[in-house]
Order: sequence, then structure tokens, then C-alpha cells
Amino acid sequence: MKKTLLFTLLIVGSLLSYATAWSQDTVSTAGVEFTPVTKPAIVKPAASNKNEQMGKKVEDVTNKAAKQTLCAIFLAGLAGGFAALLMPCIFPMLPLTVSYFTKSGDKKGSAAGKAMIYGTSIIAIYVVMGLVVTFIFGANALNSFSTNGVFNFCFFLLIVAFAASFLGAFEITLPSSWVNKMDQNADKGGLTGLFFMAATLALVSFSCTGPIIGTLLVQAATTGALLGPAIGMLGFALALAIPFVLFALFPGWLRSLPKSGGWLNSVKVTLGFLELALSLKFLSNVDLAYHWHWFDRELFLSLWIVIFALMGFYLLGKLKFGHDGDLPVIPVPRLFLSIIILSFTMYMVPGLWGAPLKSISAFLPPQTTQDFDLYTPTLGGGRSATPYDQAALSTGSTALDVKYASLFHAPLGLHAFFDYAEGMDFARKVHKPVMIDFTGHACVNCRKMESAVWPDKRVFPLINNDYVLIQLYVDDKTELQDNQQYVSTFSKQKITTIGEQNSDLQASVFNSNSQPMYVLLDNTGKLMIPASGAEYDAGKYGQFLRDGLEAFKK
Repeated sequence: MKKTLLFTLLIVGSLLSYATAWSQDTVSTAGVEFTPVTKPAIVKPAASNKNEQMGKKVEDVTNKAAKQTLCAIFLAGLAGGFAALLMPCIFPMLPLTVSYFTKSGDKKGSAAGKAMIYGTSIIAIYVVMGLVVTFIFGANALNSFSTNGVFNFCFFLLIVAFAASFLGAFEITLPSSWVNKMDQNADKGGLTGLFFMAATLALVSFSCTGPIIGTLLVQAATTGALLGPAIGMLGFALALAIPFVLFALFPGWLRSLPKSGGWLNSVKVTLGFLELALSLKFLSNVDLAYHWHWFDRELFLSLWIVIFALMGFYLLGKLKFGHDGDLPVIPVPRLFLSIIILSFTMYMVPGLWGAPLKSISAFLPPQTTQDFDLYTPTLGGGRSATPYDQAALSTGSTALDVKYASLFHAPLGLHAFFDYAEGMDFARKVHKPVMIDFTGHACVNCRKMESAVWPDKRVFPLINNDYVLIQLYVDDKTELQDNQQYVSTFSKQKITTIGEQNSDLQASVFNSNSQPMYVLLDNTGKLMIPASGAEYDAGKYGQFLRDGLEAFKK
């Protein structure tokens, strides 16, 4: 049974890492209106029922992204709560607490009622904690967290500290006076006593739950979602409270629980490795947003390969930490788990030479940061000359002088513009429709679309040959020149960076601030069909592009 729980931990930990990272990128940082200084000449269609429906569908893209963000945060909290349940500070308390309910109650209904109140108190405590985070920082501060370099770097260091705590370097504890005070109030009995019992659990177990809660709150805050921290804490508290209630209702189940032992510390260490791997995503976000160009894809992958290899060796008993006991034999489930982890490690190795690694590409830095890439050149084999190529040749050059080309690089060897006005001018010259890709350096779903959907043979030729691609990064921190900076007529805030300028455009013209967002325009700037968000079905995404071409022809 305990081996099965350890196997379940990897799944829970992976879900926590995936869900938190997935939730990170769906909302940009500045929902403000674009101003006349560099305002693009987008033509809004004349009022009609059809166009009103089109506008509603564009708004639906934003609403869907916001719902996905909160859903992902909730799932991350749920996964974190189940992982916390297997921590050495909580798991041994499960039978003790349930025994208190069953022995102190005169009948089964009384025990169940106390357990329900106890579980509800746990949920209330953690949800209030999430609301306090929102209240202290406010919506604007939460929005700025997602792309602010200082905060992301601090979050990186914080999660590394959490990982070190789980690996046994030190314990994060709260003042013992707090615990004693809560324990005294818990002895009062009644509803108040049950509430303080739940509060005592939260304080006593903080050395184990603190890193999980901290990581969850950081991830929730960096989504920019106002209710993100509270929703995350709701999921965490539900996963933590439900077992206490269920075991109080069915105390016989306690006999099926494994005994506490060294395996609990193995759970803790395994989560430490996962948190260490997750922390690198924050460092990558900073590197990309500020164009440091040192934490590239190879370095990221090399660190992940080493971290997961060490995790596999740890599960095989080849590594030991301070609180680990002897492992005379390797249980079969633990062996299987190490095989899975080491196989995943081997899977990542070809990525050092440019393999797309589609299953984890959303977490990695973009393929364009790869110094040695054997994959991307294979996508262009045998393709016809694009309008970009033809225009470049007409100037007697092999490439056009594209604005911001030194800062941004289109994925998969595609040709792209990174300034709206320049891209539209080119589209008018070559008589082609435009695809605007509102994207971000920290956008996980954007990277997944670029690596898993865009290379598809039903998609790549359309983007490459039939559209003028304009990629607009909403979280870039490059300063605009002084004569390009302005004060937004909507937010009254000064727009100083390329990212803020692009976010203005998306928010004011398309009434959206979610990424990725794909907008198809004709070469006069008129919206042809409703915009699309992330669509991982390459067939449907290809049809979206073909529908745009049909609308352009008409």
C-alpha cells in the first residue's frame, strides 16, 4: 500500500507541476488601450448582427482562457493538497485525529459531524489565507508578478529554498508560541475547539506544507487572476480535509493505511526534486523577458536531465539524505517508479540536439534559443519561396531588415514581423492576409502551440506561405525610445515598453488580454473571422487558417 502511495506521488507531483505551469500564462499584465502615438490602423467592421457575433466570440476567447486559468489553479491546489497529505508532518496525524473524533463522540453521527466541522475549518483557514494574499497585494500587483523580472527571480530563489527544505537542508517552522496558543484554545471543546484544532494542524504541519503552499501561492499570483490564490487554497484545503472526514465516517478504513516510516521522507525528498525542477521555469521567464540570452534551451534541459537522473538514483537507493533510513532491498513499485523517471531522463537527452520533445515543450525555453538545432532546418525542406523570400530577393538581399529582429526570433524558421505597422505595410505590398500572434515569453501554451501544432503539415505551409505572420510579445521589457513612449488614454498609465504597447493593442482593439490569441486580418486591417485561442487539434487549427484564407478571397 505504501509503495502504491509513493507511485501515486509522482503522478500527483507531475500534475502539480504541469497544472501550475499551465496556469501561469493565460493572462497578460496590462489590459489598457492603445494610444495614437503608434496606434495601428485596424478597421473595425461596420455594425451588423454577424459582426456583433464575431465580437462576442472574440470576447469568449478571453473568458474561456480566464476559466481555464482558474481551473488549472484549482487542480494544482488539489494536487498539492494530496501531496501534502503524504508528508511526514500530516500523515501520522490522520489516524490520531480521526481516533479523537470516534472516541469522543457518543455515536457515529456525532463523530461525523465533528469531522465535518473540522474539515470545514481547514478549508476556511486556507481560503482566507489566499484571500489575504489578494488583499495585501491587490489585483494590479498580482498582474505585474507574471512578468516582473525582480519578482520572478525572487520566486526562483524562494522555490529553490523550498526544495532545499524538502531535501533536508533545514526546516521551515513557525514560532512555537503560536502553536502552543492554538493548542490551548483547541482544548476548549465545542465548535471553537474544533476550529482551533484545525488551526493547530495548519501550524504544526507548516514545515511540510509551507513549501507546497508557498509554491502554489506564487504560481497563482503570477497568473494575474484576482481570485487565483483563493481558488488555489480552496483546492489544497479540499484535498487535505476530505480524508479526515471520510475516515471519520468509515473508521474501518484506517486499518488499510500503511504504517508511518522512512517512506514518508522519500515522498518529501521526491517533491523536493520536483520543486527544484519547477523553479527553473521562473528563471527562464526572466531570461527571456529581459533578453539576457544565457539561460537557453540546452542549459535548461541539461539541468532537468541531471535533476531527474538524481531523483531516479535516489529512488534506487544510490543517494541518501540526512533523514533517510537504510534501504536493504528495493520494493518493486519503487523500482518501477525509478524506471519511469530514468526513462524520462533519457527521453530528454535528444533535446540537446534540437529534438522537439513535444510532451514537455511547453515548459522549455523556445526552440529559437537552441544553439545546436538539427530539427528546425528539416521543416523547410522542399518548400516554395514565400512572399518574404521574394521580397527579400527583390531588394538584392537574402533577408529583409525587420524591426526588432535582433530581439525576437520566430519559431520553426518562419519569417515574422514584430511590429504591427511594419507587418501590415508588408502585407499590403504582397497582397496577403495577416495572422497576428499575441504571445509572451512566459506563455506556456504559446510554446506548446509552436512546438506541437505549428509544425504539423496541415498548419505549417499555411502560416509559412499564405499569411504574413506578426508576432507581438505582450510581456517584453525592452524600453521604447523616448519619442515612442506615451500615456494611455484608457488607463492613464505611461506606456514605456514593447510589451505594454502590444498589450494595449490587444486589449483596446480586440477586447482581450489572454495569450496565445491568433487574429486573422486582411491587408487593410479588417478582422476576417473570429479570433482563436490555443487549439491543440492541428486539424481544427488548420481549418481556422483555411477559413481565414477563404474570407480573404471573398
